Amino acid sequence: MTRYSELIAAVRRGEKILIDGATGSEMERRGIPEHDNGWYGAAALTHPQILRSVHAEYIEMGSQLVVSNTFATHRSVLRDAGAEADFEPLNRLSVQLAREARENGERPNVVVGASVSHWSFSGDNPSLDDLERGAREQMAIMADAGAELIVLEMMVSIDRMHRLLAAAHSTDLPVWVGLSVGDEEGMLPDPAVMTLRDFDEPLGEAIDSLNGAGVDLLSIMHTDVDLVDACLDVAFERWDGPLGVYAHSWRGIDPADYAVRAKGWLDRGVSVIGGCCGTLPEHVAALSKNPSLTFR
Repeated sequence: MTRYSELIAAVRRGEKILIDGATGSEMERRGIPEHDNGWYGAAALTHPQILRSVHAEYIEMGSQLVVSNTFATHRSVLRDAGAEADFEPLNRLSVQLAREARENGERPNVVVGASVSHWSFSGDNPSLDDLERGAREQMAIMADAGAELIVLEMMVSIDRMHRLLAAAHSTDLPVWVGLSVGDEEGMLPDPAVMTLRDFDEPLGEAIDSLNGAGVDLLSIMHTDVDLVDACLDVAFERWDGPLGVYAHSWRGIDPADYAVRAKGWLDRGVSVIGGCCGTLPEHVAALSKNPSLTFR
């Protein structure tokens, strides 16, 4: 069996999986300069040692999946950031650095996933055709570099999500999808309705559209910790497969408190837990070391 097939088989048996925490906001915390309209997508070329060390720390803490720093390396994002010429090297090297972190450590079964998003930091969203075309190029590069899983992150538009999903299915790699709800502070346009961030489409409609669409796991990600349970209420009613959570907390949350929240999500039936923006390696360590949490 491959690393990934072993991991997803464990999930389907009901075992709990610890994944990594934030990468982009961790680059920020470690003093790497942000790329205008490009977040920290350039880190693989500007600060490869630091990026590799972040992946390595998460692996040492027990993460069974690390995700490449490619959230902000779609061709359209790099074009907005004035770095389109680095499209191939950034996507290739970002995956290679995550692989090196695994190979240099003592946990050879860690899965390396490749993040892809349709998020635009400039607000200048590409056409659907350009989005899919760029994603196909990006995913082909990352697959060739050794990615074992495509992770669609911060999906906030149903149409755009499905264009990325079509691109992902052009590879031979399995796919996970992460949906994001509410703004950075955990606010919703209408508190009574759970909607995807920015495009305000119902979370339930997004989930319904993914059933039977060749997605191995659905996550609630880059969503404030205070909104996760309400998202799970919707997800457990409408999703047929395993669920994950990697929440964010820009306001800050104590690692021990995050572990308490995570235990509640796991007790509800969530299979995969990690952290997103605003969480630190300490949050993943708190999950790993919590005696009430049992991971594969």
